[in-house]
Amino acid sequence: MSADREPAASPPDVLICSAIDPSGGAGFLLDTRVVSQLGGRPVGVVTALTVQDTLGMRSCHALDAEVIGEQLGALLTDVEVRAVKLGILGSAAVIKEIGQALELTGAPVVWDPIGAPTQGAASFGELFETTLKELGRHLALITPNARELEALANASIGSLAEAVAAGEALSLRAGVAVLVKGGHLGTDESVDVLCHDGVAEYLRGPRVGEVDVHGTGCALSSAIATSLALGEPMLEACRRAKAYVTARIGSPVRPGRGAPAVL
Repeated sequence: MSADREPAASPPDVLICSAIDPSGGAGFLLDTRVVSQLGGRPVGVVTALTVQDTLGMRSCHALDAEVIGEQLGALLTDVEVRAVKLGILGSAAVIKEIGQALELTGAPVVWDPIGAPTQGAASFGELFETTLKELGRHLALITPNARELEALANASIGSLAEAVAAGEALSLRAGVAVLVKGGHLGTDESVDVLCHDGVAEYLRGPRVGEVDVHGTGCALSSAIATSLALGEPMLEACRRAKAYVTARIGSPVRPGRGAPAVL
């Protein structure tokens, strides 16, 4: 390298707190690949172990909350993360430890509130209120699908208009931006809506593919976190992430006998 050339900028560190999907179609393994692919450097902790394959999730097992807290304390007093992505958090004790650890960073936090996997019987919706209570002050964005938004907003949702109303109400109540994912609302287009500061911003795109693709929510939230870490404003980060996931849905991988995956 010549003496007058500036060294290349290091990729921004993105903290991931999510569960392991052994098939790699969602969760921590997918999150790290998305962050790396989009120009970030993933760091993080595994919050839970799952028993699952491409056919679905059978069970989820939270890890030791005290150890997770110690891991995050060590990490966040050493590495300056530029954004945070939260997925399945596993237990109320883990959520509390994460909330305390996030006091060590002012990085924007993106929470993908996974109420239940697309395939499988596990459920995490009972932890939603705990998460809002313990982590709400740290959150920059929540990315629920229609079912998750129903649980978060305590509302019945059957249309895009109802989803937007619930997203706006949740944004106001929680004091955080909400990206309403409209993929399962039956509209002709794929419409996501960013509700923030009393404004609803519509992100429209074509519907692609004919089957459900595993890991879209994980990929979307990880992509948004990476764009935020790279300095993009929230709306542009959501637009870029939606375009990225749409492209991946159009060219999924098939690692097993079940659902295809985004990566």
